[in-house]
Amino acid sequence: MLTLLRHEGLPFLLPYPILNQIQEMKNLSSVWHPNTQMNEWNHFDKIVKGQGMWLIDSKGNKLLDGVASMWCNVWGHSKKELIDEIIKQSKKIPHSSLFNLTNEPAEQLAKKLVKISPNMNHVFYSDNGSTAMEIAFKIALQYWKNLGIKNKNILATLENGYHGDTFGAMSVGYVPQFFSKFKDQLFSVKQIPVPNKYRIPTGYSFSEYQKFCLKKMETLFLDNEKIAAFVMESGAQLAGGVIIHPPGFQKKISKLCKKYDVLLVLDEIATGFGRLGSLVQYKAQDSIPDIVAYGKMLTGGYLTLGATLTTKKIYNSFLGKFNEMKHLFHGHTFTGNPIASAVANKNLELYEKNKLIKKIQNTSKIFEKRKTDFYQCDLVGDVRNKGMLMGIELVKNKKEKIPISSKTSLNKIIFEMGKSNGIYLRTLGNIVMLVPPLAISSKELEFLIDRTILTINKIHKKYDF
Repeated sequence: MLTLLRHEGLPFLLPYPILNQIQEMKNLSSVWHPNTQMNEWNHFDKIVKGQGMWLIDSKGNKLLDGVASMWCNVWGHSKKELIDEIIKQSKKIPHSSLFNLTNEPAEQLAKKLVKISPNMNHVFYSDNGSTAMEIAFKIALQYWKNLGIKNKNILATLENGYHGDTFGAMSVGYVPQFFSKFKDQLFSVKQIPVPNKYRIPTGYSFSEYQKFCLKKMETLFLDNEKIAAFVMESGAQLAGGVIIHPPGFQKKISKLCKKYDVLLVLDEIATGFGRLGSLVQYKAQDSIPDIVAYGKMLTGGYLTLGATLTTKKIYNSFLGKFNEMKHLFHGHTFTGNPIASAVANKNLELYEKNKLIKKIQNTSKIFEKRKTDFYQCDLVGDVRNKGMLMGIELVKNKKEKIPISSKTSLNKIIFEMGKSNGIYLRTLGNIVMLVPPLAISSKELEFLIDRTILTINKIHKKYDF
């Protein structure tokens, strides 16, 4: 018996036995991939080696890592100093708990993080960005209870923000296209509109809409004494579509929080450590938080580690007699893992030794210079960039700004075309994101940009969006 299939739009007949073999190939792997409609994929290329900024698969094909392996890689995939540090610490002690004990790498890292983070005083470790933010939410809410103020129990945030995939993070960073299936289980959060220069509501200038957003926030703080903390990504929203905060916007939010006694919680998991051109983004934004979370690039992208930092005022509110139960009821098995902490220490040494922030500030000028090249593409409606980050918004019609769409995954379409052009891309909806390893060379960045433009033009020719 034969079945009718299509390949690149052309019909062909395939015997059922061969069809069954293809299905069996699909079932060989037991891995369930993140944010992926598994039914669309027959196989996943197996990465077996890293060489500088390049990923190498089992067939020897090379891909330039255009998304820093989900925004975390700093030095590429074969940095000897980081690999040596992992081996060195592994021979001493791979893991010991921070429950009733401590370890030297975690102690050293805490000192370094406090030193580079203005006004921060203590560090609470976890193992990824979502958990670092969950800890931040719990600290912010418990802080007021520890002071005996029980009615401050609501979190506020910017619309379109993203803080992770756990339940607290989904609640605070509610993006409908990601989390609508869980909406009934999420806790209530107050949201404030965010200014996106490309999509300003009719009747407003960009400046006017910024003032409108800030006025909305001030009204919320005036009318609602229950607001415990305001949570936002520092400098830019990444997963929400690469929305760069306008100059001075975050600073004004910080001032409103101080004015109305609302804690400011900043998420620098994806935006700190050089991604936007500054080691500590809130310092560049002139907006000192009460709590800040780091992750992703903290270890150079080599191991998983999260860190939540607080001011002395916040930390001290958790001190008291044991039976007062003021301490923070939170902890993870791998909190303060010695190997992850050791590689993070070495990573920070390399930042300083190689003057990485200055290098980023120079290399990122290529993004700014090449923006006009993207606008030559018929599908490109807007290009947004800061530091080593660029978002390219694809639209059907530049005048009407209608996002391109497809019955199949846009991510898969663009990934496959990018792969054929030697680059690894991972898109978010109709936004092509370029988030390369921070230490990428100018030549490699030019290659990434050239091949991304080629990819966009090729999918425009091949697909009817």
